[in-house]
Amino acid sequence: MKTATPEELELNKKHALLERLRNRLVIAEEEMTEVRAELEQFEAQYSMEVGRLYAELDEIEAEIAEEELKLHPEDEEIKKRADEARERAEASAEALDEENWQACTHKWNPTAEARKAYYNLAKIIHPDLAVDKKEQERRHELMAKLNDAYSEGDQKLLNKLVEEYRDAPELVKGDSIGDQLIRAIRQISQVTRRLKELREEFLEVELSELYVLRDKVRAEQQEGRNLLSQMAERTATHIKKATRRLNHLRNVVQAEEADAAERFGLNVSAFR
Repeated sequence: MKTATPEELELNKKHALLERLRNRLVIAEEEMTEVRAELEQFEAQYSMEVGRLYAELDEIEAEIAEEELKLHPEDEEIKKRADEARERAEASAEALDEENWQACTHKWNPTAEARKAYYNLAKIIHPDLAVDKKEQERRHELMAKLNDAYSEGDQKLLNKLVEEYRDAPELVKGDSIGDQLIRAIRQISQVTRRLKELREEFLEVELSELYVLRDKVRAEQQEGRNLLSQMAERTATHIKKATRRLNHLRNVVQAEEADAAERFGLNVSAFR
């Protein structure tokens, strides 16, 4: 019976470790996918039940501030509050309008670092340089990610893609024990890095306002209460009060304009 060399023993250890890490990665990816899907569903529910009401309230508050400004046009503090209220209303409406957000475009002027990262990697991974069909398909996929990162101005992702491909196991050719060992080490590094990314992503998600709110809603549900409905009811009450205040202010403004027109023959609204 042939005794395994130290290199072969080490390669076997690396393959065993790699298998365990890959199993952990599959579980972690699945869990993260479920969390993303759950949060996306909760966000849609929140927007439908509560978010739209907050946006409506912000718009009414902005209109109230603007009516107050009509009564005191020289007051800088009131003008500042009106500007801030309008900004909040616009931000709320934009956040609620998903289609508008998706259609939003932005101009990006890539830095010299971004251009260098893109062109260096594009030159290396271009699909036309692949030696077989499988490698060509992999390069097409990587090239698509690279193009997306560049067009979106994602410098962090550009650097990540460059780093990953630089250490890619596929770049190590040959079937010697040494070649296999290097490939295994690189594969372990890839999986370990991805596990770390998932841990960091999950921690970031756990600290997000949306995740915290989702957990509060679930806790309330276990106690037989519907937190989103309560939030919606409170906001609807605020909307009614704010609407009454807005209508009152509009009546005051109209009365002042009518009084000025009667006394001085002036159209006050023309000066605003």
